[in-house]
Amino acid sequence: MERFIFFQRWLLVVSFIICTFGLLMSFLSGTILFSFFNEQINSVFWNTATVSPEIQRFQLWIYGVLGAVMLGWGIFSVFIAYYPFKQKEKWSWLCVAAGVTVWFIIDTTLSLYYGVIVNALLNITIFISIIIPLLFTWKDFFE
Repeated sequence: MERFIFFQRWLLVVSFIICTFGLLMSFLSGTILFSFFNEQINSVFWNTATVSPEIQRFQLWIYGVLGAVMLGWGIFSVFIAYYPFKQKEKWSWLCVAAGVTVWFIIDTTLSLYYGVIVNALLNITIFISIIIPLLFTWKDFFE
């Protein structure tokens, strides 16, 4: 039982990290905190680390929206990890597994296709951090 609780809490912590990152991205994407990320994106699409004020404005908007989506996704994950996953409701395991797999395949494929390696690497990190507790709790839900 303690093994299950460890991985359930792991999933909960990852969900809170996703919430935090989404919140920071929404409101701090134009700051020094995200300068490395912005430079990686800028060099892929505009062949420069710095961009025009119009592009900067677009980035603030798009990262704000993306951050809000990540925050919402993280909140859903927190509630799923805290309540139904902890109660070992099978649908919660399937929901997390299906959602993270579909997100990972589409987001990472598009990131690699467009050459945004930094995002693909971030996706791999997030995917691994979510898939590990799923793999270690499989038996608790399905055997």
